[in-house]
Amino acid sequence: MAPDRPFLTVAIAMVVLLGLVLSAARPPGLPPQDAGVDSSSGQPAADEERLPATGEPDRLTTVAPDALPGLEEAKIAFEGDSDTDVAYPVIPNATPLSDFLDRTLTAQVHAFEAANPGARSFIGEWGLTAAQEGIVGVRLTSEETDSEETREGHSTYWYETGDGTVHGSSHLIAGQAELTELNDRVREAVSDTDAVPSALHPISSLYDSVGFNPDGDLVVEFDSGQVAPASAGRIHAVIPREEAESLLSEFGLRVREAATTGVNEFTIDRAPEADKDGSNAAAPGVLPPRDDSVDCADPDTKCVALTYDDGPGGRTPELLDALAEHDARATFFVTGYPVMEHPWVLRRTYAEGHELANHTLSHPNLTEVGAGAARANLEATQALVYRETGYTMDLMRPPYGATDDKVAEITAELGLAQILWSVDTNDWKDRKADVVRKRALDGAADGAIILMHDIHPTTIDASIGIIRELDERGYTMVTVSQLLGTTEPGGTYVDGVPEPPLTDEGGGTEETSGEGASDDLG
Repeated sequence: MAPDRPFLTVAIAMVVLLGLVLSAARPPGLPPQDAGVDSSSGQPAADEERLPATGEPDRLTTVAPDALPGLEEAKIAFEGDSDTDVAYPVIPNATPLSDFLDRTLTAQVHAFEAANPGARSFIGEWGLTAAQEGIVGVRLTSEETDSEETREGHSTYWYETGDGTVHGSSHLIAGQAELTELNDRVREAVSDTDAVPSALHPISSLYDSVGFNPDGDLVVEFDSGQVAPASAGRIHAVIPREEAESLLSEFGLRVREAATTGVNEFTIDRAPEADKDGSNAAAPGVLPPRDDSVDCADPDTKCVALTYDDGPGGRTPELLDALAEHDARATFFVTGYPVMEHPWVLRRTYAEGHELANHTLSHPNLTEVGAGAARANLEATQALVYRETGYTMDLMRPPYGATDDKVAEITAELGLAQILWSVDTNDWKDRKADVVRKRALDGAADGAIILMHDIHPTTIDASIGIIRELDERGYTMVTVSQLLGTTEPGGTYVDGVPEPPLTDEGGGTEETSGEGASDDLG
């Protein structure tokens, strides 16, 4: 009879117990240890080869849906004027991802309809580009058809199974400086295509479908018509792995490992510990309209807001050059139809730190049209700017400065504050650069909001001198949001100078309304 081995028995029991503990502690979505992965690092075990990922060299990797047991498909419920058929994946124990995709796709369809009066259909499909190491990548493909053409678009989102966070593609990049460098590399990579260099800017709406090919090279893909004529077909860039290495965030490095590892089977064992469906971290390419280094409330800082209506115009790029030369910021109250004509100028304006604000689609007097027409005019321009830049505007200027209770109610519902002006250059009427320049400089004061129009060549000529002179006088040229700080949707503002309270006959106080406008074609 073999002798008893109590120490060996105890050792085996401890190993089994440790294995059970590690299995219970394993983050949801990580493959089991028998799949050749070291559970302590999420990497393949030293004695196992990584399962190769699937995909083409110039495209994102692909994961077969049947590798995720229990995966189903759902469709958004959208009632609009166009034909809509938009699907997304529903993965067990990934409710935050499903909720995010449903909400995001619904918003995309709404923006498509609002921005395209001739909208006919919106078809949306999905695929998986990663399912490994606690990360799921979902690539969405849309096919938009309006009265003129059909365009294909792409966006890719990255889900963390552990805490339920969904990241946009620009989160793969370490920061704004790295996104700017990536943008430069992409310009070089697409230089032999029909892509227009001036259409490429380091903003999140352009870098919303970024991932990896099987070799770990960074793949950036653009929507048709986004950076080149729609007839040019698919425009994409592949940045070699070693060149992209220094541009990736820590999350981006994790995503690369997940995307370049093949998948036999992937399950999420339990719901996320935190129930959230969007990243709280600021994404590269999402640019705030305020500069934290400037404090307009500081008595030693003289702030003035230059504002331009009705554009973008043909010479707006020259104005942007002048602003950049003096490190100045401005606010552009854009009109929808010019946005359609100059979308790349709009992107540049946003990318260079200027504020975009709503000036309606077709410039009607909002007090003279019905509530439905007024709302549609504002919603269309909101959608156009959002689709081009990813930015949701929170300021508007009523054409002609015309507002009333109806306009205030509509703008409040849309989350838009009404911005009028304290200095009227009347540049629309007096097309003389010297006259416009003198009026702007004579009215310039701390807290002033100066009204001009970047669709007039004489205003561009005047602005070059205005910007230079204000800089020499020690003014800091800021956006309206920088000047005013927090604004109230529906409220009306004429300048950034605090108004003293008025004392009424009863001994109380009432604030000045801040309303007022001229006959200007603002």
